[in-house]
Order: sequence, then C-alpha cells, then structure tokens
Amino acid sequence: MLEIDRIYCGDCLDFMREMPDKGVDLVLTDPPYGIGEAAGKNLSRQGYGLAGAKDYGNLDWDNARVSDDVVSQMCRVSKNQIVFGGNYYADLLDPTSCWLVWDKDNGENDFADCELAWTSFKTAVRKFKWRWNGMLQEDMRHKEERFHPTQKPVPLFMQILKKYSKPGDLVLDPFLGSGTTAIACLRTGRHFIGIEKHEPYFIKAQERIDKERAQVRLFDALGGVTA
Repeated sequence: MLEIDRIYCGDCLDFMREMPDKGVDLVLTDPPYGIGEAAGKNLSRQGYGLAGAKDYGNLDWDNARVSDDVVSQMCRVSKNQIVFGGNYYADLLDPTSCWLVWDKDNGENDFADCELAWTSFKTAVRKFKWRWNGMLQEDMRHKEERFHPTQKPVPLFMQILKKYSKPGDLVLDPFLGSGTTAIACLRTGRHFIGIEKHEPYFIKAQERIDKERAQVRLFDALGGVTA
C-alpha cells in the first residue's frame, strides 16, 4: 500500500496495480482528455488576447485519452469516483445520474462556459460556480498561480470534497497535475495520495504542498490567530 499524505512521480497505472481493492474512499481526478489542451489548443488563443491563454510548453500528455486499464484500476481501488472530463470517457464509464457541473463564469470568450465531472454517486446533478477566467478569479484577494493548462481552483475541489466525502477519508488523484486535490484535502481534513507522471508538474505540486503545510504549522504556532 502506498503511503498516505504523499505524492509520487511515475505512471499511475503502475502504482494503482499495487493498491488493494476499494482501499481508497474517493478518486477525485482530472485525467487527460486527448484534445491537445496542453499546448496547441491553449496557445492558439493567445493571438486573440484571451484571458488565460498561455504557452504551457509542447507537452504530449494531452494528445490521447488514458487507457481502459487506467479507468478500470481507478474504479477497482476506490469506493467512489469523481472524474472531470468524464464526458470524454462515456464509453468506459457507467451511466450516471450525478454529473457535476462547474460553471466557470468566464464571460465572452471561446473557453467552455462549464466543465463536467462524471461521478459514481446515485444522487442528482449538482452545479458548482467558481469564476476562473484567466486573470479574473472568484477570490481576487487570494489569487492562485496558474501553471497547468487544466488546473482546477482549490476552493472548487474543497466544495466537492465537503459534499462527497468525510473528514478522514482517503482521496486518490492519479493525475495530480498542479496538486489541487492534495491542497484541498489538507484544507478539509482529508488524507490523500497523489500521482503525477510529468516531473516538472510533480515538483511544482510538491512545492505547493510543502508551502501549505508550512502555513499550517505557522498558524498552529501562533495559536490559530491571524492578523
């Protein structure tokens, strides 16, 4: 069993094969969609001056969907799953009544107004609204650095975790990317295991996690008092 509250660099399929059946309470992840968001698609928007358009480098991680084996392993190792971009995997995932809709409140541009997440839950469709439009974010006082083309805001994942998991639950993200899932777990009292194949993102995610933990230690040292 992998250590909890730790992230790993490597192929998630290799790691998940080491994990027991249903050993994780929830998979919360955002796998590659196979639509080229990493480079060409996002970069092409720069010529139009659109908010959030940025060159993330010519990475090949989003040129293809993940394999059937990866989807199967995610479902095997976890009791429940929330998969962003699940609409791109409709042929591999069971029909669900509980789609999550993220309204990005992003105004007039060619970015999608919403993103969909497939879930294994049997409840109704739910909508979460959090502005994420380039330089414009819902919480402008605490803006997040964006360095990943499909990065999700931490408060969005915090809302989702509070709705679909309990404190102390173990959450797996096999495609950790920017580290959002791990940070959201730290802030909501969940345990996590994160896996990221691309070393530059892994390093950045680890830096974010280390910074978050340092802030928690400082807060505790001050007796929970903020300025």
